[in-house]
Amino acid sequence: MAYPQLTAKPGALATAQAIREGKHSVAEAVDAAIVRIEHLDAQVNALAVPDFERACETAKAMDRAGPPKDGGDDQPLFGVPMTVKESFDVAGLQSCWGHQRLTDYVPTRDAELVRKLKSAGAVILGKTNVPVDLTDWQSVNPVYGRTNNPHDHARSPGGSSGGGAAAVASGMVACEYGTDIGGSVRVPAHFCGIWGHKTTHGLISKRGHDHPMMARREGFIAAHESELSIAGPLARNPQDLAVLTEIGARFPLRARGKPLGQCRLLALTDLAACPLDASVAEPTEAALEALGQAGIAIERAPSGTGDLLPDLAQQHRDYLRMMNTIMARGAPSPSGKRASATDWFDLLDAQAANQVLWERLFETYDFVLAPPAPVLALEHREESVFKGALDVNGEDVPGGAGLVFSGLATFPGLPSTVLPIGSGTYRGAPLPCGMQVMGPAFADLDCIRIAGEIGAILHS
Repeated sequence: MAYPQLTAKPGALATAQAIREGKHSVAEAVDAAIVRIEHLDAQVNALAVPDFERACETAKAMDRAGPPKDGGDDQPLFGVPMTVKESFDVAGLQSCWGHQRLTDYVPTRDAELVRKLKSAGAVILGKTNVPVDLTDWQSVNPVYGRTNNPHDHARSPGGSSGGGAAAVASGMVACEYGTDIGGSVRVPAHFCGIWGHKTTHGLISKRGHDHPMMARREGFIAAHESELSIAGPLARNPQDLAVLTEIGARFPLRARGKPLGQCRLLALTDLAACPLDASVAEPTEAALEALGQAGIAIERAPSGTGDLLPDLAQQHRDYLRMMNTIMARGAPSPSGKRASATDWFDLLDAQAANQVLWERLFETYDFVLAPPAPVLALEHREESVFKGALDVNGEDVPGGAGLVFSGLATFPGLPSTVLPIGSGTYRGAPLPCGMQVMGPAFADLDCIRIAGEIGAILHS
C-alpha cells in the first residue's frame, strides 16, 4: 500500500552514520539542511525561529572535535541537524507561543529536553511554527504566519506541532520534537504522512516548556508539569522515533520484543462521539485487511470486548473537561462556570479508574489500533478547527468531536505511535493517512516497533 512521500533524504540515524563514516562533515550536513530550508520554506513556512549562525558554529566545533570515539552510543544523533517546536525554550531564541505581546520573552536556558538532544549530538537549526497557545489543528498565528501542508499548500499540516511535521515531511530536517495533548504530534504526523510518537505521560521532561506569560515573570521556576500533555518525536521512520524517545526518556525503557505475528490486536474504528470520514475509513480498512491476510490476529470492538473497554463516551467527556481545565488553568469556561478543587479531584479519580480499565484490557490485547483523526488534512480556515465544524462524509460534525481519537491514549496517559498507512481523497484532494498503535503504559518502544512491523507489511 503506497503512501505519498515527498523526500528520499536520509533519516537521523542514517545521517549520523554517514558523518561517523566520514562521508560528509557535520558542517556539510548542516549547510545542506539550511539550503533545503531556504529552498522549501518559502512555500511551506515551517520554520518560525531560525538559528542558522549558531548551528553553523556548533557544526564547525563538532568537526574539530571529531565523531565520538565510542562508536556513537553516547551521541547517536552526532551531527544531525533538527528542529524543535517553538514552545520549547532554547537559550537566546524567542518563545512567544504565537502571541505578539509576548515576543519579548527570550529564555536564557535550554529546556531539559533540548539539553538532552544537544548532549546526544543533535544540532538545533531553530524552532518550528505553532498555533496561538498550541490550541488548534492548524499552525497559524499573527507572529509567524501560516504553515502549509507540504503535500497541498491549501491545507493544514496539523497542529499544534504542525510546523515540525511539515519540516520533516518535506525533507528540511530528519526529525523534530513536538508536544501533544489533543493529538498535537499524532494529527500532524497523520496529516503529513510521517511517523510520530505520543509518549507515555511523564516519560519525557517538559521543563522548559512553559507558557511565556508565566515564564517571563521574575523569579519563575518551572516546578511541575501538566497533566495529559507530553513531549514526543516526529520522524520519517520508526528507528529514528525509537532513538529520539530513548534520548528524551527519564529512565531506560524496556521492550518486550514480542513479534507482531504473536500479538493479539484490537481495532477501534467506530466511536460514537464522531464518525470516520470515508477518506480515513477506506485506507484504515484496507490496512486492517492487509494485516489480516498476513496472518495478524485483529479483533474488532465492541464484539466480545464490552466488559474490557472503558466507557469511551464517558472517557471522552472526562478528557475534554480535564483538558479544558488544564488549558484554562481553572479560569471560568465559556459557560461562566469555574472549576472547583472538588471538580479537579473528581477528574483525577475518573482518570485513575480509566487507567485501571485500560490496564485490564492490555492483559487480553497487546495493542490497540485506531485512526488518529476522523478526517485527512483540512483546508485552511480563519477560525480554530475546534470553534467550527469538520466535514465528515458531507455532514458537519463539531470540531471538538474529532478529539475523541486523540483522547483514546491521552486521557489514560498511554503511548501511541502513528505510522503512515496509505492515502485517501478528502474534499477532492489525495492526501496521506495514518494509524495509531496504542499500548500499555511505558511500552513506548514496543508501540514503535510494532508500528514498524505493521508498516513493513503494508508497504512491502
